[in-house]
Amino acid sequence: MIPKLAALALLIPGVSSAACIPFDQAQKHIGETQCVSGKVLRVETGSQGVHYLDFCEDHGSCPFSVVVFSYDLKKIGDVGQLAGKTVEIRGEVKEYDGRAEIILENARQLGGEAVRLPPLPKMFDVEQKGHFSAGQSHAPHKRSTRKKKQPATLLIEVSEDAEQD
Repeated sequence: MIPKLAALALLIPGVSSAACIPFDQAQKHIGETQCVSGKVLRVETGSQGVHYLDFCEDHGSCPFSVVVFSYDLKKIGDVGQLAGKTVEIRGEVKEYDGRAEIILENARQLGGEAVRLPPLPKMFDVEQKGHFSAGQSHAPHKRSTRKKKQPATLLIEVSEDAEQD
């Protein structure tokens, strides 16, 4: 039987069956397909539903980041569940804005505590920026059957002198 890591290496071309490197070493492996590991401190949602896995307290000075584009979320699952977990991300280490990053495009790239993510809620909308989480749903707001208040009408008296102008 093939060990799990070796089997995964067969699924993703270029990944060796070697152990994952720590996220702070990813900068040294730009251009390579690697397994990078680290603890996700939080998952941030940026513009247009792009999600970022943060491995450092300060996102701007962190040497590594994982990016998940909104159109890939359905293939991956609820990435918000990764906060606080140690994960392994497999993929090509690229340089973006002076630091290393991996673009997470499908669930097969995930390992560690993140092997199985719950799917996105059916009504998930990336424009609502995180108002949904797996396993929770909210009933739609009921529409009121009361009639709206009509604006008050005021009677204006016009003097006969004003009418002659």
